[in-house]
Amino acid sequence: MNKDDIFQRIVDILGETFDIPPATIRPESRLREDLDIDSIDAVDLMVQLKPLVGQRLQPEIFKTVKTIADVVDALHTLVDAGKANA
Repeated sequence: MNKDDIFQRIVDILGETFDIPPATIRPESRLREDLDIDSIDAVDLMVQLKPLVGQRLQPEIFKTVKTIADVVDALHTLVDAGKANA
């Protein structure tokens, strides 16, 4: 799974789960400031993203991310690590 695939899945989840119009979601969109994703929403997002990476996401991952691009990069790293361990 490449970064574009991950980005598109995040856009889909944000649209379906949080009613955020997909056209407003860009890689540089800030989770809190631009998309109004608070800590409770971040937990919901983590639950929705679990099937994407095939493992439970550690909360520490979301402590450092600020933008959608940060989320994509973190998930891409996990997906790559999962492939290496398979």
